[in-house]
Amino acid sequence: MKRRDILKGLSVLPISGVVAAGQSAMAHPAAPTEFDLLDYMKRTESPEIAGPLKAGPNIYQSIGVEPIINCRGTFTIIGASVELPEVREAMEYACRFFVQLDELAMGVGKRLSEITGAEWGMVSSGCAAGMKHVTAACVTGGNPEKLIRIPDLAGFDKTEVIIPKDSRNVYDHAIRNIGVKIIMVDSEDELRSAISPRTAMIYANADGLPASGPLSLESIAAIAKPKNVPILVDAAAEILTIPNVHLQKGASVVAYSGGKGIRGPQCAGLLLGKKDILMAAWQASAPHHGPGRDNKVGREEVMGMLAAVETWVKRDHDKEYKTWMGYLDTIANRVKKIDGVQTSVKEPTGLANRTPTLIISWDPAKLNIIGIDVANELSSTKPRIALSTYNGNRNGTPDPNVTGLSISSWMMQPGNDKIVADRIYDALSRKRPTRVTTLKAPATTITGRWDATIQFFNSQSQHTLFIEQQDGNWIQGSHKGDFEIRDMSGTMEGDQVKFRSMYHAPGDGINFTFSGKVSGDTMSGDIHMGEYLTAKFTAKKYAYPSSHQTIFVPIGPPLSS
Repeated sequence: MKRRDILKGLSVLPISGVVAAGQSAMAHPAAPTEFDLLDYMKRTESPEIAGPLKAGPNIYQSIGVEPIINCRGTFTIIGASVELPEVREAMEYACRFFVQLDELAMGVGKRLSEITGAEWGMVSSGCAAGMKHVTAACVTGGNPEKLIRIPDLAGFDKTEVIIPKDSRNVYDHAIRNIGVKIIMVDSEDELRSAISPRTAMIYANADGLPASGPLSLESIAAIAKPKNVPILVDAAAEILTIPNVHLQKGASVVAYSGGKGIRGPQCAGLLLGKKDILMAAWQASAPHHGPGRDNKVGREEVMGMLAAVETWVKRDHDKEYKTWMGYLDTIANRVKKIDGVQTSVKEPTGLANRTPTLIISWDPAKLNIIGIDVANELSSTKPRIALSTYNGNRNGTPDPNVTGLSISSWMMQPGNDKIVADRIYDALSRKRPTRVTTLKAPATTITGRWDATIQFFNSQSQHTLFIEQQDGNWIQGSHKGDFEIRDMSGTMEGDQVKFRSMYHAPGDGINFTFSGKVSGDTMSGDIHMGEYLTAKFTAKKYAYPSSHQTIFVPIGPPLSS
């Protein structure tokens, strides 16, 4: 599954996510549609068990935070990967001694080159930081007089970055942070026209690149190389390839997350490619002052990242894959004993998120529960489990007769499989009453304009909710935020409202999920904003002033001004 597709689920579901498509609130109106982050945050504001930090297996519980079993994958928000023993050992020794960081960068750059076959290598404080440093390098050319002026690019020769439309994603903020102008292209002709003396580089997300044909990496390189325009490929979620597939296809630099499939330090990134660009990128990063000083990578992470790459070429990847399959077998063999439950394994085809995935599916009418209910239960009760949901998606359309769970095994630890198998078995084999899928009649009609005050953590904004249509329980309209107007839809049951607006722009997306109560001409409640956490709202129905004035239409042009 592509990284950008998985992100769609993450933006709404921080612990339990969606695979194949979202579990439709419209298909199952009585069911919760997301992990209740607000409720969880309220319950953990005053944790039952909190006190001094105690190092050991219960380190998180000692401060009142309950850890999770990771059946989702290498998502940063749940800790990504577990560092390899070799990585932890290297970091432990590295932290005991001091070293000059420029000298360290030279030694590590050379060694990464020897291992990977790339011209040079660099360790950054995460993949996004590495992308930021490479952008700075391409804008400044290694000139510190330019570097310290970023993000004010007035007077610079290179001020633009070209991005193919299918490569736009939330991570290109790292590029925009340098102050460049983004030029988006959707064809080879547009790419040719976009390249100019102002072009600093071309950025491409590996997930968004076609394997061949127009705007594939080879075709981009064929256009860019004769004009000396460097190409940065973001391969954050991919496994490492030696020799590097992206560099072979024409990339100037390729960026990886250190804490995903490579299993290096979570806060490290890996850059491979042309030495001149990476030297300028290192100049733009910490400990050097300028726009990258806030992206510090310590000597421990540098050596830990190098250890991960050293270990990559020695690891028995086939044996690891068999272990992951074994975890899924344990779970599948347990849950398929339940009448009506089916299992299948989806094996990876690309370089990103190379994990086998177990699909557990059933008819919701037979077990009287849907996947999101199970996922929410497992993510909010001990031992907590993070997994994804499944809805029998076929060609973009959910199957109302199929629901389920999806389990990725590559970040599971020994013994997790038995716990997960038992918990899912218990949840699915439990006797339940027939699910109620009808909605309670709405208490009132709420069509009209509502002026809303949004209370964020430390500020307020004035938004407007236009509820333009109410068809029984179903409401539709628009949400005017601080800068944009977007469509809005949802439901009303009794005096309870739930509706969502979704703001999407190239490289950005924000979901506002409102839940609250209507009382007369007032509506109030909470807002879930996915990765941006929560807010509160209070809305007052707007009363239009009475105006009974006759309108006269002019019969011709005005005779006076």
